[in-house]
Amino acid sequence: MSEVRIIEVHENIFSQNEKTADSIRDSLNRQGVFFVNVMSSPGSGKTTFLTRLINDLKDRINIGVMDVDIETSLDAQRVADATGVRSMQIHNGGLCHIDADMTQRALNEFGPEGLDLLILENIGNLVCPAEFDTGAHKNVMILSVPEGDDKPLKYPLMFSVCDLVIISKTDTMDFFDFDMERAEKNIRNLNPHVDIIPLSAKTGVGMDKAEKWFLEKTGKTE
Repeated sequence: MSEVRIIEVHENIFSQNEKTADSIRDSLNRQGVFFVNVMSSPGSGKTTFLTRLINDLKDRINIGVMDVDIETSLDAQRVADATGVRSMQIHNGGLCHIDADMTQRALNEFGPEGLDLLILENIGNLVCPAEFDTGAHKNVMILSVPEGDDKPLKYPLMFSVCDLVIISKTDTMDFFDFDMERAEKNIRNLNPHVDIIPLSAKTGVGMDKAEKWFLEKTGKTE
């Protein structure tokens, strides 16, 4: 019988990522920077939502944005042009995610000093980004009405790791078979304590609730 080597690995394969993520949070805490990781599928309205959010809040708090994509700097340029806040594009080498080490290197280049709120606009994907702690204080996920109310059932991890789920493009409710009550039930079955905010960045309905959430987390409600 051939000899088979057995190697016991008791350490979580994500343990180094978690250590780096904790280090990022500790560093940003000392600087007074609240860091949010925003995730969604492509086409959910993530950039549109963030542009409106930033324009509504930028006179009250200092905001910076780091945008992740495989190629191009279109989203980062769009946010910078539309809001005037400092924005940086991160190319992740063709991967479907960004991890804490990548985030740390981006932060070293970006320099978050002086910010109240730093937003990481993660790559459009409902699987990989949910698996990696980026060092953010809170995770935000955007589910758009056109995607359907069954997405929490298909991508449970994404909805399980989020602190806030934004249901976007509510102005299209009349055109899609989307049941808001069923969507919220599916989300809360996975994540009972998550905040859920339906809104339309196009019309502005519900944006006040999202803005209040971000301001409260930065401690800048007054």
